[in-house]
Amino acid sequence: MNRRALLAAAAATILTGPACSVFAADASGRPTVAEKPFVTAVSADLTERFATIDAARKAGYFRYTDEDDTGAISYANLKWTSTDQRHPSQLWYDAKGRLIGCDFSVPYTSERPKMFGLETSRWQKFGAHVHYGLMGPGGTTVYGATGAKAMAKVGASVDHPTADALVAAGIAKKKSDVLFVFTFPAIWDVSMWVIPNSDGAFADKNPDVKPVNAKEMPM
Repeated sequence: MNRRALLAAAAATILTGPACSVFAADASGRPTVAEKPFVTAVSADLTERFATIDAARKAGYFRYTDEDDTGAISYANLKWTSTDQRHPSQLWYDAKGRLIGCDFSVPYTSERPKMFGLETSRWQKFGAHVHYGLMGPGGTTVYGATGAKAMAKVGASVDHPTADALVAAGIAKKKSDVLFVFTFPAIWDVSMWVIPNSDGAFADKNPDVKPVNAKEMPM
């Protein structure tokens, strides 16, 4: 399940807070004439500055998902307010370590953002939830996510997730197995491919990106 579908399903089922909006008005994902300068500038800038995963890590981004069925592996910096077009909240790399896309976000409010010259319909809203990484076999990381209902059952909340809460919820066996846990807050988000995409920079998938070992995020 890709990023958009995953978060849409999460917001519509297990999460509290704002429900997920529909995708951008242009179903093809192709940028408008007014949006093309943004797409061109962002693609060039991010491709230069974050050409490698190491560059992303040095800038504070860390991996928090498995590869999804778009071929994207997501990295976040936990800064959910993209103050300008040089500061995406997320970067996506493929299985070979190539930068392929990004997300820009701002905290959720009742009105869609008017930013970067983008159509307001590009922005999608997602409810708050929790992401975590658990110690897996052979030094691997098991990535996952959970929602408000699971946290509430053990007296915790998505706003303040802890390793103890994951253990109480039966997600982790012991506290030391939790490598990281964080709140993915309620946001407005726009996703964009930074590599060429015949379906458009804002399309859900890119036909030129082939997943290697896609997994669905457990919820």
